[in-house]
Amino acid sequence: MRLSARVDYALRAAAELAAAGAGPTTVGELAKEQDMPPKYLENILLQMRRAGLVRGQRGPEGGYVLARPAGEISLADVIRAVDGPLANVRGERPEHVGYRGPAESLQQVWIALRATERAILEEVTLEQVASGALPERVRQLAADPAAWD
Repeated sequence: MRLSARVDYALRAAAELAAAGAGPTTVGELAKEQDMPPKYLENILLQMRRAGLVRGQRGPEGGYVLARPAGEISLADVIRAVDGPLANVRGERPEHVGYRGPAESLQQVWIALRATERAILEEVTLEQVASGALPERVRQLAADPAAWD
């Protein structure tokens, strides 16, 4: 699985917002905390706002806050907001890609891969990431030394 810089930045900024609680956090603060370019992050936050994941507040006490409780926003929600569908093949959804002959079963592999990604990314919330209280299944998978290779 390859995650773009945009997704990485979006997830890190969202985790910061989850940890911040109800108070707004500026783009500058988010960028500094996570060592990200502020202008690039601003564009990412605009995409997240359009998707209904964050709200912007203007004024001297302004910044960004999560639009819903952190426990209701999954990592999959954030990824879809900034990068589109979780798994695609050459820009197409796996069910729309056809193969012939010996490669025919690749479609099932891509669909299974997407299902596995969804199972984890839809289960893990921003609240869990920000607090470090990841689901047991995720901790078990990450604890396997083979997962780190």
